[in-house]
Amino acid sequence: MTELCVARGKKVVQVDLTAADRPPDEELVKLMVSRWGKLRAPTMKVGTTLVVGYNQDMLATVFGTSAD
Repeated sequence: MTELCVARGKKVVQVDLTAADRPPDEELVKLMVSRWGKLRAPTMKVGTTLVVGYNQDMLATVFGTSAD
């Protein structure tokens, strides 16, 4: 995977996993896991992108569709 997109409410965090200055694994896990220790839903792999959480605009961008 080359990119991680995480939706947390209205906030979307995008991380380039190939960048030299990417966050450490522990920080990436904190983005993807809920406060109860479960993987946030929905979680899906789209091409080389891992998408975590629900945000209509983020999903429209990932799938190349309109957010309407």
